[in-house]
Amino acid sequence: MPLKIVEHFDSSFTLAPEAQEALFSSLRGESFLNQLSGQIEGKTVEFTGLLFQPVPYTTATPKGMPAEFEKYHADDEYIIINVPPNFMFQAKIFKPSRLCAIYRQVDNDN
Repeated sequence: MPLKIVEHFDSSFTLAPEAQEALFSSLRGESFLNQLSGQIEGKTVEFTGLLFQPVPYTTATPKGMPAEFEKYHADDEYIIINVPPNFMFQAKIFKPSRLCAIYRQVDNDN
């Protein structure tokens, strides 16, 4: 089975305001933030409000994300997560089928 090379992938998307509000509410939920913080020793996290749709790996997008978001991947202050599917479903977001969210790590002593 030959590989198909993707020359261009449109990663743009628009969320309905009520869907975005529901999704952001879940991503900023205290129990979810605590769950993420539990995986990062000595840090708490805050949602930056940044979302992106994963893209195919190419020479232009070697991290599988739009190029403008790669700076967050390289910065240890940020973490990138896949948005949990149940959050997408609860917010009634079906297109795109996958999203990633960017969180900023904050020292607990700040």
